[in-house]
Amino acid sequence: MRIPVNEPDLSGNEQAYVLAALQSGWVSTGPYVTRLERHFAEFIGTRCAVTTTSGTAALELAVAALGIGPGDEVIVPALTIVATAFAVCHAGASPVLVDSEAATGNIDPALIEARITSRTRAIIPVHLYGHPADMDPICDLARRHRLHIVEDAAEAHGARYRGRRVGGLGRIGCFSLYANKLVTTGEGGILTTDDEALADRVARSKNLAHSPERRFVHTDLGHTLRMTNLQAALGVAQMERVEEFMARKRRMAEAYGEGLRGIEGLHLPTEQPWAQSVPWMYAVRVTAEFGCGRDELMARLSERGIETRTFFVPMHQQPVFRKMGLFTGLRYPVAERLADEGFYLPSGLTLRPEHIDEVTDAVRAIQRQVRG
Repeated sequence: MRIPVNEPDLSGNEQAYVLAALQSGWVSTGPYVTRLERHFAEFIGTRCAVTTTSGTAALELAVAALGIGPGDEVIVPALTIVATAFAVCHAGASPVLVDSEAATGNIDPALIEARITSRTRAIIPVHLYGHPADMDPICDLARRHRLHIVEDAAEAHGARYRGRRVGGLGRIGCFSLYANKLVTTGEGGILTTDDEALADRVARSKNLAHSPERRFVHTDLGHTLRMTNLQAALGVAQMERVEEFMARKRRMAEAYGEGLRGIEGLHLPTEQPWAQSVPWMYAVRVTAEFGCGRDELMARLSERGIETRTFFVPMHQQPVFRKMGLFTGLRYPVAERLADEGFYLPSGLTLRPEHIDEVTDAVRAIQRQVRG
């Protein structure tokens, strides 16, 4: 039996609510969408939430709603999922990269100001793997330079920065509701904001930008990026258990920390004093002292039926951006090192204590083997 790298828990009211949605006839938009938006906004602590088809779509709608377009620049981390930079490129703007800080892998606030120009319109910090970025200095920079902040909180549902939930710290927060996230709708995303006019702009844009005065009259370019009522029904059931899910993720991280502590060359995630993370994945790094490299360790774990995944590939190393002529000749050494050394262990909500014991025992056994 394999231990999957991630798996959702669908053992609550998911089946009942999806069936109710089917029986109601509301299979596209419908009342579960409204309920999910309301519940999610209350959870994050914002006035508004707007569902969409994916976390990537949420980012694209956010950038467009802020009027960012050709000639503009947006600061993004060098180490993130490619969707963060894609959202900027799809708007016709230019992503500008900033290296990571070593402790959490998040964007290094100390390096941002040097990358701000007269064309900069926004900063998109990513709360990587469920640990908040250091938002106070980022927000201070944004205020001084009159920049928007779009939080990419795709992996950080429920995480707190100085007591406040991420996704409610900038102008807009963007979350993924993909199958491997803390809360899932299968495919899906959601935006959070305190700006009701901005939320209305996003809601109209995702629905072909119908004029508020008359349907089928369009004064702006729009999209078809609506979440279905069936997906939202799944999400409502998930939100009923979100606090339980968060607690499970915290316990998972504690158990991994205890089981892996003291292994030479295996670097465990840390939590900054101003943060309460909700680990989306339990992310570790492997250095030479372990006795073998990251890729060999992952391969040996796979032989034992344990699935893992590498960290993201940095933006400046992505072939798509090379073809576009972006980031040519640039280096981001911290992001590169983290990407070369980092991977994450099984971290799903169905993970049981005995699975964690099996993983930690396997890591220790592999180290003994490679060291002879």
